Amino acid sequence: MPAIKGDPKVIRAWTFYDWANSVYSLTITSAVFPIFYAAITKPEGVDQVMERWGVPSQSLYSYALSAGFLVVAFVAPLLSGIADSRGNKLAYLKFFCYLGAASCAGLACFSLDGIWWGLALVATACIGFSGSLVFYDAFLVDIAGPDQHDKVSARGYTMGYIGSVILLIINLLMVMNPDDGPTTLLGIPDRDGLPARLTFITVGIWWAAFAQIAFRRLPKRTQAANGHDGALWSGYRELRKVWGQLRATVRLKRFLLAFFVFNMGIQTVMYLAVTFAEQEIKGVDESGAIVPIAPESLIISILLIQLVAAVGASIFVRLSARFGNVRALLIGVVIWVGICTGAYFIRWTNEFYVLACCVGLVMGGCQALSRSTYAKFLPPTKDTASFFSFYDVSYYLGTVLGTLVYGLIYQLTGDLRNTVIALGLFFVLGVILLLRVPKEETPIPAAA
Repeated sequence: MPAIKGDPKVIRAWTFYDWANSVYSLTITSAVFPIFYAAITKPEGVDQVMERWGVPSQSLYSYALSAGFLVVAFVAPLLSGIADSRGNKLAYLKFFCYLGAASCAGLACFSLDGIWWGLALVATACIGFSGSLVFYDAFLVDIAGPDQHDKVSARGYTMGYIGSVILLIINLLMVMNPDDGPTTLLGIPDRDGLPARLTFITVGIWWAAFAQIAFRRLPKRTQAANGHDGALWSGYRELRKVWGQLRATVRLKRFLLAFFVFNMGIQTVMYLAVTFAEQEIKGVDESGAIVPIAPESLIISILLIQLVAAVGASIFVRLSARFGNVRALLIGVVIWVGICTGAYFIRWTNEFYVLACCVGLVMGGCQALSRSTYAKFLPPTKDTASFFSFYDVSYYLGTVLGTLVYGLIYQLTGDLRNTVIALGLFFVLGVILLLRVPKEETPIPAAA
């Protein structure tokens, strides 16, 4: 049976998947793992990866993320086509959820000697997170009407920010050791990175456990796009049909192109901001000496981003109600241009805090509005997963290019500030492309 649109219990359960999987974004990609990775690969500031394999450790990490996103970009459209033909999006959502959760827990065994296996887990965790979002996002059209898309999408992101912050606070109690004693605040022995390794296990457990709330309420079967169960060729047929519909639009097609470009910048900032701050932002210790930014300062900045992002998502829902979705997104992307400009010039921890608040303000709003805007622009269709696969392919290919450009620019120039210039150009181009999105859809004949 198709889901009844607007059912508050189903919508609430759907948002709990954001609550479940956002701990990956915060603990694994933003907070604990990047610091842990730097400690393992650059003990006492010496880049062991660079010395052994001739590639900077930060570049290698960004390449692992790029590889994960690239895999999803290739397999998601095919899988979503099959899911639409069979009406079984939930089964694929579960598969990618468990893959991601298990990979996060596996990072507890990360070591320099086994760095290639560790980076493979980084990639598969990324695949699990990103692949699950293809099918999770597609449920938005099934459970909510067009007039609810902005609010429900923002609510999902807000739940994700709140849930991830709660687990991060727990994780900080597991890893923080302010007195340099033998144990952390929770009494965990502080040796061989054990506290950080345990946080990766908690991420896997949290993700898989809270996802059960969504799995119980979301419809087990959605209306199939055709009259029979398909397999591989059904996936191709569905994608070909959706591609024809997509090409026959102007507004949807132009919005997707604009999203592809400005999302390159957003996702690269989200995944690699900590690595930038570790190298480029300085603080002052108790003796007055200039030192690299402290890990606790990085954690504070990440918490600021998450907390402000929850507020930012609500603010942008109001902006969309007043100015429309595309204009609200224009405001957000213009602010991103300013953030990149500021990032190029800042040097100190307090400046980084201010920049983190600005990032949080537009990060949540732009992500939530992008998803709901695409859902609003869809033509009447049963192919929700297939349509969202094109959205998510734009999302992931943009992330692939963004993280790849980040790694290459740093490898070639040795200066992370040069990467900020590239990110700023992504947002400038995004503004130009958003200005080309028409207010109303103008169908055009699909190519034969």
